[in-house]
Amino acid sequence: MKSVIGKNITVALYGESHGSAMGVVIDGLASGIEINNEFIQSNLNKRKPKGKISTQRKEADDFVITSGVFQGKTCGTPVHIQITNTNQRSQDYHPELPRPSHADYTAHVKYQGYEDYRGGGHFSGRLTAPLVAAGSIALDILKNKGIEIGTHIKQCGELKDREFDDLHADIQKCNALDFAVLDDKIADKMITHIEKAAENKDSVGGILESAVLNLPAGVGEPFFHSIESQLSAYLFSIPAVKGIEFGLGFDFVHYHGSEVNDALRIKNNQVVTLTNNNGGICGGISNGMPIVVRLIIKPTASIFQPQNTVNLTTMQNDVLTLQGRHDPAIFHRARIVVDCMIALALLDLCVEHFGEDWMRS
Repeated sequence: MKSVIGKNITVALYGESHGSAMGVVIDGLASGIEINNEFIQSNLNKRKPKGKISTQRKEADDFVITSGVFQGKTCGTPVHIQITNTNQRSQDYHPELPRPSHADYTAHVKYQGYEDYRGGGHFSGRLTAPLVAAGSIALDILKNKGIEIGTHIKQCGELKDREFDDLHADIQKCNALDFAVLDDKIADKMITHIEKAAENKDSVGGILESAVLNLPAGVGEPFFHSIESQLSAYLFSIPAVKGIEFGLGFDFVHYHGSEVNDALRIKNNQVVTLTNNNGGICGGISNGMPIVVRLIIKPTASIFQPQNTVNLTTMQNDVLTLQGRHDPAIFHRARIVVDCMIALALLDLCVEHFGEDWMRS
């Protein structure tokens, strides 16, 4: 098993949900990049559970950088970030009863019973914390280049947020919120919807929509290293993501080409498109327009209603009544993970296009 992603900037992920610690090793960062510890911690705080709409497992998520940074700046060697787990309740998990729609059974088959089943082990959303720490460095590098990334909760059940409008202002607003919804009234309704699901021992899913502003044209590669394929690889690594679309996405089916082709024009001596149905990407390469990507996060698999399962010890059908502390929804916590994974993917592609020194200046 290899838990490594990236070509120019590689990220190696390690740890388990109930292990003593977890973390990442980031390789390929140029030397001399200032590391903003406060920015990393602020993003980790956005991922933390809050109120009745999240798990009651509380972790400080304090991180420590043990290598690759000297006097506040990268020194060109691999950067190691570690986060300690301090609030485990391993007794809530039973290896013989795999939880429906979790990785319990598939991990058991793949690793022949040697997997760490506690809290989902290496498959747990808990491991998105070190990914946020690593992605925050990428976000900061891109931000210093004028590239902005932001995600809002586009839909929860039948409740829909308003569309992106002024992208710069909307991205700034999203990045300042714990519950990233642009319409405050809809935000309150979404929270109520999640709380009702929790009361019913159930869970809900949601759609996240992300925008990337000011990515220069020409970034990306055709076919196997296209922006779409790279972003998909990174974003599908987030637990519970089940679908991704770019630009108009699946709604293209409703139109003719004459209705949705993005016409090219000159504005301020630059090439622009009058519409952005392709979401800022053509041929796998950025065209200078905002990149728009949406993804669906399924309802949290951990619910407290009795569920049919099997007993792997007796090989008989059984019923599981879940114990523990679980989220009735995870998309509101996942949106900062999405921002960070987008940043890691785009940083890798930008280094491919511009070279390592681009990160430093």
